[in-house]
Amino acid sequence: MTIKELPQFQLFVFQFHQNYDKMIRYLLFCTDKSIPTMTQTHSMTDGRPGRLIFTFALPLMIGNLFQQFYMVADTMIVGQVLGVGAIAAVGATDWLTWLMMGTVQGFTQGFSIWMAQEFGAGRHGQLRSVVVNSIFLSALLAVLLVAAGQMLAVFSLRILNTPADVFRDAEGYMRTIFWGLPVTITYNLLASMLRSLGDSKTPLYAMVFASIINIGLDLWFVAGLGYGVIGAAAATVIAQAFAGIFCYLKIRRIDILHLTREDLRLRGSTCTRLAGLGLPMAFQNIVISIGGMIIQYLVNGFGVLFLAAYTATNKLYGLLEMAAISYGYAMTTYAGQNLGAGKVTRIRDGYRSALLIAAVTSFAILAAMIAGGRTILGFFISGDAAAVKETLDIAYDYLFVMSAALPTLYYLHVTRSCIQGMGNTVLPMVSGVCEFVMRTGSAPLLPIALGQEGIFLAEVLAWVGADVVLFFSYSYCYRKAAGRYSAGKLVY
Repeated sequence: MTIKELPQFQLFVFQFHQNYDKMIRYLLFCTDKSIPTMTQTHSMTDGRPGRLIFTFALPLMIGNLFQQFYMVADTMIVGQVLGVGAIAAVGATDWLTWLMMGTVQGFTQGFSIWMAQEFGAGRHGQLRSVVVNSIFLSALLAVLLVAAGQMLAVFSLRILNTPADVFRDAEGYMRTIFWGLPVTITYNLLASMLRSLGDSKTPLYAMVFASIINIGLDLWFVAGLGYGVIGAAAATVIAQAFAGIFCYLKIRRIDILHLTREDLRLRGSTCTRLAGLGLPMAFQNIVISIGGMIIQYLVNGFGVLFLAAYTATNKLYGLLEMAAISYGYAMTTYAGQNLGAGKVTRIRDGYRSALLIAAVTSFAILAAMIAGGRTILGFFISGDAAAVKETLDIAYDYLFVMSAALPTLYYLHVTRSCIQGMGNTVLPMVSGVCEFVMRTGSAPLLPIALGQEGIFLAEVLAWVGADVVLFFSYSYCYRKAAGRYSAGKLVY
């Protein structure tokens, strides 16, 4: 009996279809009274740094949890309904889709650094100008990325040695995600804009909203309507569209972002500086993605079972990294606002507090994954008992290696984001290049010495290499900012 034949599932699909419109209207047009704790802006220039960073990061963490939850649910539904081959097809596109997502996130995060500095300095007119020019650059980026993605989709999968039996599904999944890139850019820009103003709650609500929609559409499209992996990709794009609309409706209520005719002017100098902030961050993510694609090429050559195991753990890896990303966003906003306000010593205090919080979190996650990781991985995999056991063994070995190295990953996110918040996006880019060199240099060699599972260590070595660069980069950037502040020459 398949999942579609279960009476409970048929009832769920019918009820979901019947109540879908009501759910959308309720979540999308909720008012302040329905969410009484909504905070539109929040300054991080006063108060205890550790508490500010943690309370800012917590809603982002919960939002990321929901995002990872629906990504995990997406993978579970694909794996359980369509089998190991389908999950391998989705996994074959991981780094290609991250190449695009990383480019989007790099630019939008770069734009938000300047927004945070202007907000911290109280220059609201300049803030609106930065917002308008960021929107223009994001629209241009959307056109370029969609065109590039569609033109290079097949070529990229061939270069990555994608197995023939999953090639068609991988192509369909990737093309659907790429058509949805304008939606992805819109959501990321709006969420970055809100975070730069100290609002980490709205992105949380938006992600909860998106998670509910995504999981429901996954069940409907994949299991109910039989759309396969393309249905899973379409569900993700649609969910992000609603998350973007949710953020937009909240931004409309922020007084300091109400645009005037004067604000709507495109300024070459503003666009140039925004590109200067966003491009190194995007390039950093692109370089990391290319390194990941080289790993993907090697993994694809190990067969479908190894690829499925690698994919299952990578989906769970998002949960491992979730808090690190949240602390990173918090540090970018915290450092940017305090730099804008001229409170440079608070950046150092906040950085130290964030490192302590990150260390405690990483060790807690490590303990949880060692204890229950194998059980969680079992939800991703179905099929022949022998194949499931082999896949699960590989997946858990990979999870153990990644979990043990989490403290180095958390240090990476906090330090890199703090440097970016201080306005330097070049040195973090250099750390990304170091990641690339370590990852691609070790990946072909480790399997020779340690067997195919030796490739798992390449990721850990990449983090360590980046950490070395970031350690010296932070010291340089902080001393430079402190020196400029003491000399009265701090400009933004």
